[in-house]
Amino acid sequence: MSADSLLAMGLLLLVDGATFAFFTTPLLLHYGHLHPAWQVAVIGSVASAVGSVIQLVLLRWVLRSGHPWMQRFAPSQEKLSRTLATYPAASFVALMVARATPLPDAPLKLVAAAVGYSPALYGLAILLGALPYYFALAFVGQVIKIPSWILITAAVAIVVGAGLDYWRKRRRREAA
Repeated sequence: MSADSLLAMGLLLLVDGATFAFFTTPLLLHYGHLHPAWQVAVIGSVASAVGSVIQLVLLRWVLRSGHPWMQRFAPSQEKLSRTLATYPAASFVALMVARATPLPDAPLKLVAAAVGYSPALYGLAILLGALPYYFALAFVGQVIKIPSWILITAAVAIVVGAGLDYWRKRRRREAA
Protein backbone atom coordinates (compact mmCIF):
# COMPACT_ATOMS: atom_id res chain seq x y z
CA MET A 1 0.00 0.00 0.00
CA SER A 2 1.38 3.37 -1.03
CA ALA A 3 1.36 6.21 1.51
CA ASP A 4 -0.37 8.34 -1.13
CA SER A 5 -3.18 5.84 -1.75
CA LEU A 6 -6.80 6.44 -0.83
CA LEU A 7 -6.62 3.36 1.40
CA ALA A 8 -3.75 4.90 3.38
CA MET A 9 -5.75 8.13 3.69
CA GLY A 10 -8.78 6.19 4.88
CA LEU A 11 -6.77 4.37 7.54
CA LEU A 12 -5.16 7.61 8.73
CA LEU A 13 -8.55 9.35 8.95
CA LEU A 14 -10.06 6.36 10.78
CA VAL A 15 -7.32 6.51 13.42
CA ASP A 16 -7.57 10.31 13.52
CA GLY A 17 -11.35 10.11 14.00
CA ALA A 18 -11.01 7.50 16.74
CA THR A 19 -8.49 9.63 18.64
CA PHE A 20 -8.22 13.43 18.78
CA ALA A 21 -8.89 14.38 15.13
CA PHE A 22 -5.95 16.79 15.04
CA PHE A 23 -4.85 15.86 11.54
CA THR A 24 -8.09 15.79 9.53
CA THR A 25 -7.63 19.12 7.76
CA PRO A 26 -3.97 18.65 6.79
CA LEU A 27 -4.71 15.10 5.60
CA LEU A 28 -7.64 16.22 3.43
CA LEU A 29 -5.65 19.08 1.94
CA HIS A 30 -2.75 16.73 1.17
CA TYR A 31 -4.83 13.93 -0.35
CA GLY A 32 -6.99 16.46 -2.22
CA HIS A 33 -3.82 17.35 -4.09
CA LEU A 34 -3.35 13.70 -5.07
CA HIS A 35 -6.87 12.44 -5.83
CA PRO A 36 -10.21 13.75 -7.12
CA ALA A 37 -11.99 15.75 -4.42
CA TRP A 38 -15.13 13.60 -4.54
CA GLN A 39 -13.13 10.41 -3.86
CA VAL A 40 -11.28 12.02 -0.97
CA ALA A 41 -14.59 13.29 0.42
CA VAL A 42 -16.42 9.97 0.20
CA ILE A 43 -13.64 7.72 1.48
CA GLY A 44 -12.53 10.27 4.06
CA SER A 45 -16.07 10.79 5.36
CA VAL A 46 -16.69 7.07 5.74
CA ALA A 47 -13.35 6.54 7.50
CA SER A 48 -13.87 9.50 9.82
CA ALA A 49 -17.41 8.39 10.63
CA VAL A 50 -16.20 4.89 11.56
CA GLY A 51 -13.40 6.39 13.66
CA SER A 52 -15.84 8.78 15.35
CA VAL A 53 -18.19 5.92 16.22
CA ILE A 54 -15.27 4.03 17.76
CA GLN A 55 -14.43 7.15 19.77
CA LEU A 56 -18.07 7.57 20.85
CA VAL A 57 -18.28 3.98 22.04
CA LEU A 58 -14.99 4.32 23.95
CA LEU A 59 -16.12 7.60 25.46
CA ARG A 60 -19.40 6.00 26.60
CA TRP A 61 -17.43 3.19 28.19
CA VAL A 62 -15.15 5.66 29.99
CA LEU A 63 -18.10 7.70 31.24
CA ARG A 64 -19.84 4.60 32.60
CA SER A 65 -16.74 2.94 33.97
CA GLY A 66 -16.54 2.68 37.70
CA HIS A 67 -12.84 1.94 37.69
CA PRO A 68 -10.82 4.59 39.55
CA TRP A 69 -7.97 4.41 37.03
CA MET A 70 -10.42 5.30 34.25
CA GLN A 71 -11.72 8.38 36.03
CA ARG A 72 -8.71 10.43 34.93
CA PHE A 73 -9.82 9.92 31.32
CA ALA A 74 -13.45 10.80 31.99
CA PRO A 75 -14.53 14.42 32.03
CA SER A 76 -15.29 15.86 35.44
CA GLN A 77 -18.87 15.78 36.64
CA GLU A 78 -18.80 19.59 36.63
CA LYS A 79 -17.73 19.70 32.99
CA LEU A 80 -20.31 17.11 32.02
CA SER A 81 -23.08 18.99 33.84
CA ARG A 82 -22.03 22.28 32.24
CA THR A 83 -21.96 20.67 28.78
CA LEU A 84 -25.35 19.02 29.31
CA ALA A 85 -26.79 22.38 30.36
CA THR A 86 -25.29 24.12 27.34
CA TYR A 87 -26.24 21.41 24.83
CA PRO A 88 -29.41 19.77 26.15
CA ALA A 89 -29.97 17.60 23.10
CA ALA A 90 -27.42 15.99 20.82
CA SER A 91 -29.75 15.82 17.86
CA PHE A 92 -28.95 14.33 14.51
CA VAL A 93 -29.04 17.69 12.74
CA ALA A 94 -26.87 19.37 15.37
CA LEU A 95 -24.28 16.62 15.06
CA MET A 96 -24.39 16.78 11.26
CA VAL A 97 -24.03 20.57 11.17
CA ALA A 98 -21.23 20.49 13.75
CA ARG A 99 -19.28 18.03 11.60
CA ALA A 100 -19.88 20.15 8.48
CA THR A 101 -17.94 23.05 9.98
CA PRO A 102 -14.39 23.53 11.23
CA LEU A 103 -15.72 24.21 14.74
CA PRO A 104 -14.92 21.61 17.41
CA ASP A 105 -17.70 19.10 17.94
CA ALA A 106 -16.34 17.74 21.23
CA PRO A 107 -19.14 19.20 23.40
CA LEU A 108 -21.80 17.49 21.27
CA LYS A 109 -19.79 14.26 21.21
CA LEU A 110 -19.61 14.36 25.00
CA VAL A 111 -23.37 14.89 25.25
CA ALA A 112 -24.03 12.11 22.74
CA ALA A 113 -21.89 9.73 24.79
CA ALA A 114 -23.46 10.79 28.09
CA VAL A 115 -27.04 10.38 26.90
CA GLY A 116 -26.39 7.07 25.12
CA TYR A 117 -26.99 8.39 21.59
CA SER A 118 -27.23 5.65 18.97
CA PRO A 119 -23.77 4.93 17.49
CA ALA A 120 -25.38 4.18 14.10
CA LEU A 121 -27.22 7.51 14.01
CA TYR A 122 -24.13 9.29 15.30
CA GLY A 123 -22.00 7.75 12.55
CA LEU A 124 -24.56 8.65 9.88
CA ALA A 125 -24.73 12.27 11.11
CA ILE A 126 -20.93 12.49 11.04
CA LEU A 127 -20.78 10.95 7.57
CA LEU A 128 -23.39 13.29 6.10
CA GLY A 129 -21.89 16.34 7.75
CA ALA A 130 -18.35 15.46 6.73
CA LEU A 131 -19.12 14.92 3.03
CA PRO A 132 -19.49 18.57 1.96
CA TYR A 133 -16.82 19.80 4.37
CA TYR A 134 -14.31 17.16 3.29
CA PHE A 135 -15.11 17.84 -0.37
CA ALA A 136 -14.42 21.55 0.15
CA LEU A 137 -11.10 20.85 1.88
CA ALA A 138 -10.03 18.32 -0.76
CA PHE A 139 -11.00 20.76 -3.50
CA VAL A 140 -8.93 23.51 -1.86
CA GLY A 141 -6.03 21.04 -1.68
CA GLN A 142 -6.52 20.33 -5.37
CA VAL A 143 -6.66 23.97 -6.44
CA ILE A 144 -4.02 25.37 -4.08
CA LYS A 145 -0.90 23.24 -4.06
CA ILE A 146 0.12 23.52 -0.42
CA PRO A 147 3.63 22.13 0.16
CA SER A 148 3.77 19.09 2.44
CA TRP A 149 6.13 20.83 4.86
CA ILE A 150 3.50 23.50 5.51
CA LEU A 151 0.84 20.85 6.19
CA ILE A 152 3.18 18.95 8.51
CA THR A 153 4.10 22.18 10.32
CA ALA A 154 0.40 23.03 10.70
CA ALA A 155 -0.33 19.56 12.11
CA VAL A 156 2.54 19.84 14.59
CA ALA A 157 1.37 23.33 15.59
CA ILE A 158 -2.14 21.97 16.25
CA VAL A 159 -0.80 19.21 18.49
CA VAL A 160 1.55 21.57 20.34
CA GLY A 161 -1.27 24.10 20.79
CA ALA A 162 -3.63 21.45 22.15
CA GLY A 163 -0.93 20.16 24.47
CA LEU A 164 -0.16 23.64 25.79
CA ASP A 165 -3.86 24.33 26.31
CA TYR A 166 -4.24 21.07 28.26
CA TRP A 167 -1.15 21.84 30.34
CA ARG A 168 -2.35 25.40 31.07
CA LYS A 169 -5.80 24.19 32.18
CA ARG A 170 -4.27 21.48 34.33
CA ARG A 171 -1.94 23.95 36.06
CA ARG A 172 -4.85 26.29 36.69
CA ARG A 173 -6.90 23.44 38.25
CA GLU A 174 -3.98 22.37 40.45
CA ALA A 175 -3.42 25.96 41.60
CA ALA A 176 -7.09 26.34 42.57
